[in-house]
Amino acid sequence: MEIVTHLINDTIEFYKWSLTIADKRVEKWPLMGSPLPTLAISSMYLLFLWVGPKFMQNREPFQLRKTLIVYNFSMVILNFFIFKELFLAARAAGYSYLCQPVNYSDDVNEVRMAAALWWYYVSKGVEYLDTVFFILRKKFNQVSFLHVYHHCTMFTLWWIGIKWVAGGQSFFGAHMNAAIHVIMYLYYGLAAFGPSIQKYLWWKKYLTIIQMIQFHVTIGHTALSLYIDCAFPHWMHWALIGYAITFIILFGNFYYQTYRRQPRREAPPKGGKAVANGIANGVSPATNGVSKLEEKQVPVENGRRKRRGRAKRE
Repeated sequence: MEIVTHLINDTIEFYKWSLTIADKRVEKWPLMGSPLPTLAISSMYLLFLWVGPKFMQNREPFQLRKTLIVYNFSMVILNFFIFKELFLAARAAGYSYLCQPVNYSDDVNEVRMAAALWWYYVSKGVEYLDTVFFILRKKFNQVSFLHVYHHCTMFTLWWIGIKWVAGGQSFFGAHMNAAIHVIMYLYYGLAAFGPSIQKYLWWKKYLTIIQMIQFHVTIGHTALSLYIDCAFPHWMHWALIGYAITFIILFGNFYYQTYRRQPRREAPPKGGKAVANGIANGVSPATNGVSKLEEKQVPVENGRRKRRGRAKRE
């Protein structure tokens, strides 16, 4: 018990010390005074993952078509705004894409950079709605470990990024990720219109490929920064490399399971029409705009889609 007490006290003392080197510019910004609001939001998210499916178990799934269209295109606008602000602030401040230390001054361009990164952090909290929509629509199979891990860690860890390094090298990954999210939410926004648009969205799997390329570029960029001894916190560099590796593993496994692994072929029942890969008439079902995951096809039986009733959890 004494060891646990010492560990807690040391952790509290370390946190108090770390606040002395935190970015003073952001300490009064919304959500930045303490980690508790961010942790509370993330805890509510995890709680909803448990309560939501129980609540929906004996209810019909919500369609939410108009809501999804508005949500996805709003995320397109938000991510484009973040991308634009990061790009213009970096250009005005003369940022280097190879090595850029954090400038904690009140220079207008540096404050603009910090503000753009704060909006990026906020956007990760808004993305929790991806999971909420999945559960309300009873797409329980989409709420995988990768999905939850990605959403929960991004919002929580970026609070640390804004608190201590709201600028410098931090802009590189956020800049790249915001651009990818513009494309991604545009795809999901179009998909929400239904089969008439979905048949033109052939580039779904390339979103996953782009994301995996993003993680490799992140590791390469961070490793180069370490090699040239860039004046940016090295602990942040090593943490970022480890974090990116986990995504490469998880996304790589997802890509293999979704696009490379050959499904077991079963003979179609007598008197029924053959349906390939669970897709009727060549049109796949819409997804709710989740940023990283692909939607499994609606199962078919005797050439017809199953009636949407109670969703069975895997």
